[in-house]
Amino acid sequence: MNNQEMKHAVKHLVIGVLMGFAITAIVFLGYAMLITYTDMSERSLHTVVVVTTVLSVLVAGFDAARAAPYKGWLWGMGAGFLYIAVLALIMVIMLPNIAIDGRTILTLALAILGGGLGGILGINLKK
Repeated sequence: MNNQEMKHAVKHLVIGVLMGFAITAIVFLGYAMLITYTDMSERSLHTVVVVTTVLSVLVAGFDAARAAPYKGWLWGMGAGFLYIAVLALIMVIMLPNIAIDGRTILTLALAILGGGLGGILGINLKK
């Protein structure tokens, strides 16, 4: 891969992660509005977070891999890892006393695997 192709692929990796965060923001805002303005409880919060994370990294991995010349799964996993790393950084800043537990590890693993799946789909569905 030459320097120009690498720049293009990294650009799409970042764009994919930004698209993933846009999806996350929209879903979380909608969920917050449902909780605020209806009788809906927060019991499903973890499920919404996990499903949204997987969907977001799937999109991020898909977009990252569409620009990759090969190894879409790796570019997708990279997008998933970058997404979850940025999210973890935001959480540590916003919630300094946050604890890492089994749910956190599960979400991390699903993010990386979801990104890899998105990468597989992205590289195989290139135009």
